[in-house]
Amino acid sequence: MILTMDGKSYIAQENETILQVAKRAKIHIPTFCHKEWTEPYGGCRLCSVEITRKAWDGWSKLVTACNHPAQDGLIIFTHSERVIRTRKVLLDLLLARCPDTIEVQQLAAEYGIEQTSYKPREKPDNCILCGLCVRACEAIGANAISTINRGIEKIISTPFLKPNAVCVGCAACAEVCPTGHIHYREMEGKRYIWRHPFEMVRCTVCGRGHITVAQMEHFIKRTGLPKSYFEKCELCHKKETAQTFYRIQA
Repeated sequence: MILTMDGKSYIAQENETILQVAKRAKIHIPTFCHKEWTEPYGGCRLCSVEITRKAWDGWSKLVTACNHPAQDGLIIFTHSERVIRTRKVLLDLLLARCPDTIEVQQLAAEYGIEQTSYKPREKPDNCILCGLCVRACEAIGANAISTINRGIEKIISTPFLKPNAVCVGCAACAEVCPTGHIHYREMEGKRYIWRHPFEMVRCTVCGRGHITVAQMEHFIKRTGLPKSYFEKCELCHKKETAQTFYRIQA
């Protein structure tokens, strides 16, 4: 398949998205809610691009590049006037929601927006509602968090803002959060996240708490791996593997 992007022709592979072709072509398209490990979501809309075809006789439309298929004959504009105008509105709104969030401030500044033209939230936080944390939790198989409320009151949390029994404390949600909104802390052999303390499993080699007991039990159930696999942390597993290969080569 051959498509045109910003005036140049590119070959698209089967099942590729516009964003994937753009990345291969080293054409920057901003995103907040996209990660390669999860299905494209199109939530933040920042990856919007303008598309048309010769047969459309000048008509065009905006689509999200992360989940729109790269099709033969497609003509794409990643930084047209319409696209830039749309991104500015989106960033203006994000800046109103998260006026103190560095990642939002930096991207907004790239588009010439130093402060929002809307009324900022009275009690802002760093959550841009990208949904990555929810999808990470779904991928883990816990489904412990979700969006709550609507409109300006919409947040991401556990049901009824209380500790959720299905949460395994893996902190995957915190690790994928693009703005660092989700926090957790570890102290005295416990990990604290989503208002819940989780007992940690200590590595039998280095002694570091590297996984929660609930997380270990969850993965044993899902994967069938033996409990002994989780007795060592990832770093010690890697060191052991490296030492094994060294001995084999020696």
